[in-house]
Amino acid sequence: MTDEIEWWDYEDTTEMANALAGDIQFIIESAIEARGAAVIALSGGKTPIPVYEKLAQAKLDWKRVTIVPADERIVPLGDPLSNVTMIGKIFLPKGARVMPIVPQATSDYKAAGRSADALMQELHWPLDLVLLGMGTDGHTASIFPGPDYDEALNGPKERRALGLMPDPLPPEAPVARVTLSRAGIVSARSIMFAISGPAKKKVLEDAIKEGASSPYPVGRVLAEVELPIDIHWSEQ
Repeated sequence: MTDEIEWWDYEDTTEMANALAGDIQFIIESAIEARGAAVIALSGGKTPIPVYEKLAQAKLDWKRVTIVPADERIVPLGDPLSNVTMIGKIFLPKGARVMPIVPQATSDYKAAGRSADALMQELHWPLDLVLLGMGTDGHTASIFPGPDYDEALNGPKERRALGLMPDPLPPEAPVARVTLSRAGIVSARSIMFAISGPAKKKVLEDAIKEGASSPYPVGRVLAEVELPIDIHWSEQ
């Protein structure tokens, strides 16, 4: 695991949004300057919404920015559980290219995963940024315990995304997922976290200490990361 993990602490999500949006803007600008385009993966959930709303105000050449969700629930586009729907509402009006990784709801989550991986293979790689969140159960992206857990962590290095069925299903979103694999996450040029609340901070600190033997998915993912990681945490 990287020994360069930097924590950035904020009093509230507004303060965090201002700082983190500035950091993401810098990454996008640097990628556009270097090769004329930026490709980033953003997480769903409530915590990063203020970050995205702040970032959307940045004066960027948004037509050169491609955004994919770091993970997606297998639900129809427009569904309240759809991550890309939330991301698209914020960034499509700016002119960014927001790509659904689950174009349609299907009962075959493995096929959805293969389709998402094929789409990821067509993107410029590595990603310029993966912004991750984390649940109080220690999952990140949609890497959950269940029948596909080992595949998400230890599948072929070239597999960037896969379908995954959490077991047990999270009550707030009891559906199958498509997620970036651990290999897809750790290959990114930049990895950042946005989390809030004392409970999540404790889980993430424990997961980092435990590393590859962690019972938390996030600890297992981070054990493979070699580049510096920025963790942005707001108290509220």
